Amino acid sequence: MDERDFELLTTLSKTRSITHAADILFISQSSLSKRIRIIEQELGVSLMLRSRQGIHFTAVGEAVLKHTHEATKQMTLMRKAIEMSRNYICGTLRAGVSINYALYRLPDFLVSYRGKYPHVITHITTGQSRNLYLQLQNGVIDVAILRGEYADWKGEKILLNREKICAISNQEDANKSLTEIPFIGRKTDAEFERELAQWIHENNIRAKEHGIYVDNITTCVEMVSRGLGWAIVPEICLKDFKGNIRPLSFANGEPFLRSTYIMYPSQILALPQVKAFIDLIKNPQEEFSYV
Repeated sequence: MDERDFELLTTLSKTRSITHAADILFISQSSLSKRIRIIEQELGVSLMLRSRQGIHFTAVGEAVLKHTHEATKQMTLMRKAIEMSRNYICGTLRAGVSINYALYRLPDFLVSYRGKYPHVITHITTGQSRNLYLQLQNGVIDVAILRGEYADWKGEKILLNREKICAISNQEDANKSLTEIPFIGRKTDAEFERELAQWIHENNIRAKEHGIYVDNITTCVEMVSRGLGWAIVPEICLKDFKGNIRPLSFANGEPFLRSTYIMYPSQILALPQVKAFIDLIKNPQEEFSYV
């Protein structure tokens, strides 16, 4: 059955006459009768009884007619939705965002995005960049904002920012050696762990025993603020930090930096809601930009 059949049955229910229905539908009575027989054969039931007084729907025919009305209603709603979607951006956005970016940058962007595109269903997944990268490769998400380097990525990769990695400590610990105070470690990705270990090795730092380990960067910075130790964190989380901040460099003089990229398969730009998100992230308003 198709939409023409829906219209056929609806017309028959209104006219109760094959003759009148055929006139309304601009088809011959024989063609109409033939189509009714085909529908009944497809469904394996008798939909109506024919008599000189007109047609009468069977109990099964009335049930089919009820579903036909509902199907016609849904098709009408679908067409309205399609027509309306031509006038504004809608659909679903599936984005993956690294934890730190999600904490410190994403909320402002989402306020702007939702304000401009309120009809978009927005699904944001946050997590470690490496895990999100795998989801991007597998098509679970459409676009990702990731920290770190991904040389094997075959799609689009646009650099958003390279930020400084800093050693931070409380003001009261300003004159102390880093080996004199506990090191506050935190959960991060393997790539950053390797770079962190390289910097610590190059600077002959031995972390003080009885250090602290936490599972997120916000807690880490707060503990440093309270004088519980020192930590190495990206600049993205230090906007409100009042203690000592020391940008780090490696032994070869290169600064210790952390890159953030927006990454996506090129064909995904065909989805307007995703393209709008990417354009907003690539070209933020002045109040959302960061260095």
